[in-house]
Amino acid sequence: MVNILFCGNYGVFDGMLTCALSMMKRTASREPFCFYIFTMDVSHLGEGYTPITERQMSFFDGVIKEYDPENRSRLIDVTGLYMAEFSGCPNEGAYCSPYTLIRLFADEIEGMPDRLLYLDVDILFNRDIHLLYDIDLEGCEYAAANDHYGKYLINPRYINAGVLLFDMAKMRETGLLTKARELIKTKKLMFADQSAIIRSTTKKKLLPQRFNDQKFLHKHTVVRHFSKRLFWLPYPHTDNIKQWQVSRVHKVFRYYCFDDILYEYIYLIEKYKRGNQENE
Repeated sequence: MVNILFCGNYGVFDGMLTCALSMMKRTASREPFCFYIFTMDVSHLGEGYTPITERQMSFFDGVIKEYDPENRSRLIDVTGLYMAEFSGCPNEGAYCSPYTLIRLFADEIEGMPDRLLYLDVDILFNRDIHLLYDIDLEGCEYAAANDHYGKYLINPRYINAGVLLFDMAKMRETGLLTKARELIKTKKLMFADQSAIIRSTTKKKLLPQRFNDQKFLHKHTVVRHFSKRLFWLPYPHTDNIKQWQVSRVHKVFRYYCFDDILYEYIYLIEKYKRGNQENE
């Protein structure tokens, strides 16, 4: 079983679909996938901070089972954990959203597997997931690649936490996530959960950039991460183009190698919207 962790509110649905499709389309083995999805309701903090819906999960589960009936998904509401641990903490107004913090509960959920691949949802696989998932962690708590900008601006070994291959047994042994949660509760951190994970690490495995490429796409790229990036033309500026913005992926990046994924996504999301209209 390939075990994947996504986290977020109802707005991550497009990313979940596209990312999952890319895994299933680019992976040759017939080993089934299990998707763990952490969500929560913290709408008291913001209008859009509502959980992934049961209808979204039902649709997502139907899509992944079309590829393999053994594929499965599990929606886990961590609202109670969040309110008990992080409500009112210094990092509640994190640089992204409170949902960036909830992967830190992975060791608190019963039944989580020992090998777990956490992924931000703004990711597409360009090659087989097993090139990443099967990496030997060699006694490390997790494996991650450099942050494209952080390795220049902060530290040559500074990691991007959007792709993390967890050894949950090792992390429980060292208490990495326990330490990270304590930091979140007590210190204001520049990059919230990412900073907390880095500061709490005992031993990590640094992966080549092709396992989390945040700027370029090469033939050897395994994971293309559509995070915010710097563009120099027509003037220096940043932009945050996501993979489900298909026309912008074509126009700005001139990527067409993902079209089999993105065109299926367009078909599926229209089907989902039609179902919503019929249910109204």
